[in-house]
Amino acid sequence: MSAQTSDLVSQNAFRVCADPANYPMSDQDGSGFENRIAELFAEALDRPLTYEWYPMATGFIRNTLAANKCDVVIGFAQGHELVQNTNHYFTSTYVLIVPEDGPLADVTTLSDPALQGLRIGVVAGSPPATHMARAGLIGKAKAYPLFVDRRYEDPAPDMLDDLEAGEIDAAVLWGPLGGPLVKSDHPGYKVVPLLNEQGAPRLFYRITMGVRLGEDVWKRELNSQIRRNQDAINTILADAGVPLVTDMGTEVLEVGQ
Repeated sequence: MSAQTSDLVSQNAFRVCADPANYPMSDQDGSGFENRIAELFAEALDRPLTYEWYPMATGFIRNTLAANKCDVVIGFAQGHELVQNTNHYFTSTYVLIVPEDGPLADVTTLSDPALQGLRIGVVAGSPPATHMARAGLIGKAKAYPLFVDRRYEDPAPDMLDDLEAGEIDAAVLWGPLGGPLVKSDHPGYKVVPLLNEQGAPRLFYRITMGVRLGEDVWKRELNSQIRRNQDAINTILADAGVPLVTDMGTEVLEVGQ
């Protein structure tokens, strides 16, 4: 395999490009679910795991993957033009987070009349904000910033802290952020995958690994590892609290224990 793989891909280490402060996905202390997936792949490839840490903001790919300081980004949305995507290894969706024993516990869509007049937290410019506007919920919504350096600002935990404090009535977050944060830090709250929203934009996304453009042999190797290790990947994600959905975002994917 060594002779076939692009010269830029290290044969001596599984070199991962990652954000040092992007918990619950990646964290410099190794606690994120992407860290656990990276450990799984490093073991499967029989290479030591190394990281190139850089905040997931403007310049991330330019300063990590494109600069040949690492060889793979563990989590990247399908179709991103800055990288070549592997096959996707999970699909997730935006979620509504509400008190599990409160009056909103049965709400499953943003168009539910029960949400009218309430203050809902949402990340400004994110896809569900469009659905909230269509449902007449933006006027009272509390917006949180989309592009931040999470070493200094942390919108998702801030939103859930505001929900717990009663400053907002419900929260809308990307599932792989909201699900694990609720599981680890906010017991008593319910994570509802938003599977039934009508119209654009879609709220589910397939997540791949990102590699350099043109490194097809490396991509095929990672695709092979994804296929072989899919059950273990699903277990890592489910254990973390990531809501998994089917490829077309139509129903929740149950992971066998």
